Amino acid sequence: MRFIKKTSIPFLKYRHIAGAISGLLILGGLAYIFFGPGLNLGIDFVGGTQVTLKFADQPDLAKIRKVITATGLGEPVVQRFDEPEKHEVLIRVENPGGKEGDFTKPILDALDAAFNGKDGKFDLNLGGEREVTELLVSGDPDGVGGDIETRTEHYKPMAEALAAYRKEHGIFRSVDELDTIEGLSDAAKAYLKAHCKAGAFSMLGAESVGPTVGQDLRKKAKLAVLFSLLGMLVYIWIRFQLPYGVGAVVALFHDVLITLGALALTQREINLPTIAALLTLVGYSVNDTVVVFDRVRENLRLKRTDPLEKVMDLSINQTLSRTIITSGTTLVVVISLYLFGGDVINTFAFVLLVGIIVGTYSSIFIASPVALWMSNLIAKFRKRKQRRGRR
Repeated sequence: MRFIKKTSIPFLKYRHIAGAISGLLILGGLAYIFFGPGLNLGIDFVGGTQVTLKFADQPDLAKIRKVITATGLGEPVVQRFDEPEKHEVLIRVENPGGKEGDFTKPILDALDAAFNGKDGKFDLNLGGEREVTELLVSGDPDGVGGDIETRTEHYKPMAEALAAYRKEHGIFRSVDELDTIEGLSDAAKAYLKAHCKAGAFSMLGAESVGPTVGQDLRKKAKLAVLFSLLGMLVYIWIRFQLPYGVGAVVALFHDVLITLGALALTQREINLPTIAALLTLVGYSVNDTVVVFDRVRENLRLKRTDPLEKVMDLSINQTLSRTIITSGTTLVVVISLYLFGGDVINTFAFVLLVGIIVGTYSSIFIASPVALWMSNLIAKFRKRKQRRGRR
């Protein structure tokens, strides 16, 4: 299938303009990273505690921020998570003073006191399966009797049913919801209604990373990106020639730097999934570049007398239809993920969205011009060497 008919666009004629635009974008991104707000590193790389909560009603972000700040854990990052109607909030704090530890409990205790008060009742939204089991075992509403093991065996399935209900619905909005849970005896329901409450929020997830681990992950992430770029250089050098390998790697550096600039500008969190997206981008971008270079190699055999610049322009035009079809269809999928995939993979989709656009551009206006420049440079060096040899 050929989306675009035969073209003869002199792409390399505009390589200096394209290079200037790319240079400005990269310099602007680097300036924003080093002299502006910088990259928004997640707890994977800086260490800290991240908690995701679901509120029964519209959450007061200012109050949440004020309560956590008062605990002495530093200035927290508090932001909405997922769709607004779900009332979910993501809270992130860096480990104070570079200390190791999980600070989930101090965060939950402070918010519990501020939003729920202290009435002595068990909170169905914060208690886990083990705590619910212990509560039922101690109260023994079914009158099981016997030792603790016997009562635990009886009440544990009930606690599991309650935990499964909360996991499915996210939060208990009222203790009356206990009536809808299958597996709870009538006596257990009545006991829990009398001794429990449905607090203002529930915890959907928590994650904690120490500063030492974060530093190690940050180092490994840099090495992963670096080694992937070096691997691409070696592969293309072996398959083609050194100038083409350098051109491909320069294009990959170009794509990664511009994408990092976009991440810094939008202040999106950079975590392990973001690094995975960058590595995916590296693989996708080099694939498009290899297709162009492969056509250049074929045309060099057929048109030995033509200048390299003319052969490269011809090759880019010949692969243009394939490039647009491949990038276009991939872009449709990525845009769908970006718009409808939810917050969990939104940043991953954003990296691919920016990367595919920039990668398609760089395969034409960065990789090929750099390969052309390197080839001309090596040719001039060889001519000078031959002249010196004749002397």
